[in-house]
Amino acid sequence: MKETGNRIKLLAMFFLLAFCCILTYYFHSVLGSHIVFSHIFYIPIVLSAVWWRRKGVIVAVFLGVSVLLSHLFFKTNDQNIESYFRVLMFVIVSLVVARMRMHIDSAEESLQKSDIHLRALIGTIPDLVWLKNLQGIYITCNSKFERLFGVKESDIVGKTDYDFVDKELADFFREKDKAVMVAGKPIMNEEEITYADDGHVELLETIKTPMHNSDGRLIGVLGIARDITERKKMEAALQDSENRYRSLSEAAFEAIFISEKGICLEQNRAAEMMFGYTSSEAVGRSGTEWIIPQDREIVLNNMMSGYEEPYEATALRKDGSTFPAEIQGKMMHYKGRAVRVTALRDITERKRSEDELRESEEKVRTLYDSSSDAIMLLDENGFFDCNDSTLRLFGCATREEFYRRHPADFSPPAQPDGTDSMIYARNNIAFALKEGHKRFEHLHRRLDGTDFPAEVLLDVMELGGRKVLQARVYDITERKKVDKEQDKLQAQLTQAQKMESVGRLAGGVAHDFNNMLSVILGHSDMALDQMDSDHPFFEGFQEIRTAAERSADLTRQLLAFARKQTITPMVLDLNEIVTSMLNMLRRLIGEDIDLSWLPGSEVWPIKVDPSQIDQVLANLCVNSRDSIEDVGKITIRTKNASPDEAYCANYPGFYPGEYVLLTVSDNGCGMDKETLDKIYEPFFTTKGIGKGTGLGLSTVYGIVKQNNGYIGASSEPGKGSAFSIYLPRHANKPEVVQKEDSTEPAQRGHETILLVEDEPSVMEMTTIMLERQGYIVLPASTPEESISLARELSGEINLLVTDVVMPEMNGRDLACKLLSFYPNLRCLFMSGYTANVIALQGVLDEGVFFIQKPFALKNLAMKVREVLDSESGRPGEMHE
Repeated sequence: MKETGNRIKLLAMFFLLAFCCILTYYFHSVLGSHIVFSHIFYIPIVLSAVWWRRKGVIVAVFLGVSVLLSHLFFKTNDQNIESYFRVLMFVIVSLVVARMRMHIDSAEESLQKSDIHLRALIGTIPDLVWLKNLQGIYITCNSKFERLFGVKESDIVGKTDYDFVDKELADFFREKDKAVMVAGKPIMNEEEITYADDGHVELLETIKTPMHNSDGRLIGVLGIARDITERKKMEAALQDSENRYRSLSEAAFEAIFISEKGICLEQNRAAEMMFGYTSSEAVGRSGTEWIIPQDREIVLNNMMSGYEEPYEATALRKDGSTFPAEIQGKMMHYKGRAVRVTALRDITERKRSEDELRESEEKVRTLYDSSSDAIMLLDENGFFDCNDSTLRLFGCATREEFYRRHPADFSPPAQPDGTDSMIYARNNIAFALKEGHKRFEHLHRRLDGTDFPAEVLLDVMELGGRKVLQARVYDITERKKVDKEQDKLQAQLTQAQKMESVGRLAGGVAHDFNNMLSVILGHSDMALDQMDSDHPFFEGFQEIRTAAERSADLTRQLLAFARKQTITPMVLDLNEIVTSMLNMLRRLIGEDIDLSWLPGSEVWPIKVDPSQIDQVLANLCVNSRDSIEDVGKITIRTKNASPDEAYCANYPGFYPGEYVLLTVSDNGCGMDKETLDKIYEPFFTTKGIGKGTGLGLSTVYGIVKQNNGYIGASSEPGKGSAFSIYLPRHANKPEVVQKEDSTEPAQRGHETILLVEDEPSVMEMTTIMLERQGYIVLPASTPEESISLARELSGEINLLVTDVVMPEMNGRDLACKLLSFYPNLRCLFMSGYTANVIALQGVLDEGVFFIQKPFALKNLAMKVREVLDSESGRPGEMHE
């Protein structure tokens, strides 16, 4: 680029010289004029001097000679002096211009170098650097500052903060600039800034300084900002560390002193309590004042020398009392100073213990042989001493026989975990020799070959100037049995608590949930009764009703698990119940699975609600069906069983007695032990999503427990499963189970019914249902309202239909109060769960009628008719 410029200059100079020469020649020769136009040659002279500095003198000399020759050729001799003078002037002008150009270039070069150095210096500064004029307009900035606005310096210079940031932040910057200019001195502040180039945030320490020119006039503000984010974090971390140290120091039990050159700077709370000096009293004192005079020299020497090992001295309290102390110090840097941190512990109790230990050594030696513990001494050669209890424990007749034995003779080849006994023993001995003490469990063997678990305590001791091991061996056979039993009891307790918690949850939810389901089912039934099957809404109401029934089934299953469902037990022949269910069970499990029924002979009667047996069999058979992948077999068995105490001891919650055993087994995929431990937990299932609720076995568990029975399960992966249910034998003969005819239409009535329900939606729905059956309904939302209604009514009330659980009074107490007005009043209770108000553990007494929420229109109509037509159903016949 530079070479091209020089060529252009040479070409321009050539044409300019040619033009000047031609013009001069034209006037001299063509026009015949004697005028010498030498002054036009100053143009190329000045240009050449400017362009080539001293080299431009060559052009001046050339032109001067040309003018001189021109004068010699065209003029007379008397004009040569003027020509010589012109030649000299050309040269002088050329030199002057060249010199001025050199000075100008030198100044520009120095200025340019200075500017480059200054920019290089500012550019290498890691901080943000900028300069503004008095109006806040940027004059310059470095590359780090460019990142703040996300643009180059050329785009920043000439603009203000308002061109790059929001007005609020720009006002803040401008306010600080003005404050610096008013103060006339540097001002420092901290600012949190977000960089425009990448959006990261830094905390900056900004120093703004007023800038003055050489004559002292204020020209602007210089700003330098440094990132102090990490420094602030380090300061915060240091402060946090100091706070933690102080907290630990104050929480320590030993006295802690911080001293410098033996003078106390700080002490903790424990030191104040231990010695009686407050912090204000302690600070400034020599550390030796806490030590009795006899020990001060050694303490002071240790402090000055930086000794860091523990040592003992006698400490001196403010009240003059003394105590033995263990002292340990260490040099460290604290708050920028080299200090010594000293910890002092009161070892009065330890000293007392050591004294007592020394006093008891003789007693120990005396008691050694009479101890009931097996105590023995051994070294690298084996046993060399033992007491009588050792001989009894291992079955040795004499001490000599025991000494002749190798330690390996008193252990089986391997420990219970498979570890080689000798390797295990050597590792523990090595640990004891290193640490001085070791306690571990070891399986030992007597000389007669019997094994027993033992706890071994190894201690290293000095005897006769050599290290030996003292071994104490305790037979822990009984302790192991107790620990195992405690673990079993703890597991049982944990499981029982978990089951009880879920039960309480189920019972609490059921009441309100069943109220809502009653409204859904009732209104669905009434809507379906009023529309034909081809009605456009018919299928929709059917789906609503089906969903409500499924929800009610889930609630009943939860109540069954929680043992809060209401049941009506009967004395049954289990074989007859199972036989009556076989067809339904076969349809339930499908044709690919063979259902085998093996009834026991002359099984004893049991007392249970027949519907619960249906639930148990259905859930167990469905569970077995789902465990069979293709074809398989399910077997149902019954028989009498009389487990004794020895048998029941292996099964928590199982008690000796006479039972009827119902077994449901299959040849399905089986379960591992981990799954078996969880099968009765509500909502636990191994089936896929949408294929099970996890309540089937929970329901079976609740039913069995509600009937004072026991359920057990056995299974292995790939070998199927078997569930054994023990139900208590009943002394009476079986009753005949009457099956409800679902096809028979519900009978209507005309009697007066007092309906008490605190849930408005349930009361409204139940009122409509009963009125559609022809009954006269007197609704009441509270027990008090129903009592007032009964007092004022002049006619007869035939039936009380009441909720069991209500805020003011439960349904049973309400029924008893209404007997004073209507002695022949019959009662039908309804609830989502019994809450033991009308049923003990959910079991209804004879003559007490109950309908479980949610109920359908037909079920309510049939139950009302049943109560009105019965001879019982009066509240006074309930249990107290």
